[in-house]
Amino acid sequence: MHTRTTVAALVLVATGLTACHGDPPKRAAKYVPPLKPAALSITPAAGDAAVPVSAEIGTSVTDGRITAVELADAAGRPVPGAARADGSSWVPAAALQYDTSYTAKVTAVGEGDKTVTRETTFHTAAKPAGAVVTSDLMLTNGGTYGVGMPIVVEFGTDVPEQSRAAVERRLFVTSDPPQPGVWHWFGGRQVMFRPEHYWQPGTKITARKALNGVPIGNGHADEDFTASITIGRKLTIDIDNSTKTMQVYRDDAVVRTVPVSLGKASTPTSSGTTVIMSREPSAVFRTPEYTATVQYAMRLTWGGQYIHAAPWSVGDQGRRNVSHGCTNVSTDNARWLYEQVLVGDPVTTRNTEVKLDPGDGWTAWDLSWADYTKA
Repeated sequence: MHTRTTVAALVLVATGLTACHGDPPKRAAKYVPPLKPAALSITPAAGDAAVPVSAEIGTSVTDGRITAVELADAAGRPVPGAARADGSSWVPAAALQYDTSYTAKVTAVGEGDKTVTRETTFHTAAKPAGAVVTSDLMLTNGGTYGVGMPIVVEFGTDVPEQSRAAVERRLFVTSDPPQPGVWHWFGGRQVMFRPEHYWQPGTKITARKALNGVPIGNGHADEDFTASITIGRKLTIDIDNSTKTMQVYRDDAVVRTVPVSLGKASTPTSSGTTVIMSREPSAVFRTPEYTATVQYAMRLTWGGQYIHAAPWSVGDQGRRNVSHGCTNVSTDNARWLYEQVLVGDPVTTRNTEVKLDPGDGWTAWDLSWADYTKA
């Protein structure tokens, strides 16, 4: 009986405790902030007129990311293009047409995959009546070039300093495999792009000067042109005045040593690094003093320094300098070299009396990377 009474009492106590507690209290719901939609703005603004044909579709987004850009002309024809790497704008693949309406539609996605779309319709300017600044991208589409080939744009007139940043922004270079590089101006008429080191053999490069309609000083640029090229094998040339020899390297191994005669004291050859600019089976040199036809001419500078066949100076080659600034070699050596080289193969000349003038030829590699990348 004592034991049963105790158990019963414990059950009653336990039951009483349960009854006193009741249902557990309800917890407050956790606050969930609302999803943020993407905040999107685009340019040109709706209704803008006289828009340059070099216009890009500017995209600015917060709390989201751009997922699509579409551009079409008034007839609904789509315009191809691609976003800049930094996402700041979308660049049409070719210049827009003058005096034409376009509609851009940009889509962005925000939190929770909520999409936002903005549209703008604008009208491009009529063709400007001002002076045309001509330009040349010094590449042949589909060509194969040497490892030192800079991407060169030459202008017909000087580009004022205040216009150069806008010009650079419309110059595009992509490489596969990627090799980042920098543009550098040599005076007002020549701008070059190169990576820190020579291009890797086999690199595929696409370069575009998207300059049509870009304002330059009191005029405007003339052309939108794209070229795709391939970098060939690695071949470099080293010319040393102290030994009067040229060494030709393939993949950094010497494949031929050639005696040379360089510029005499009154017309010295320039020391520095340039590249083969052209290959000509024959060329006519005209100066106030003489006119001569030479074979296997490989241009190094705009000022007229070449590597070429000079059978008249074979007895001097390897011994003394007798040329007017060119690098003289025998006909057999000139023919052999002519058959080996590509435009863009680097040529370094050492130990002569004068330095290569910046911009006298494609002299991008004559500067250290630190100097080349200076503003």
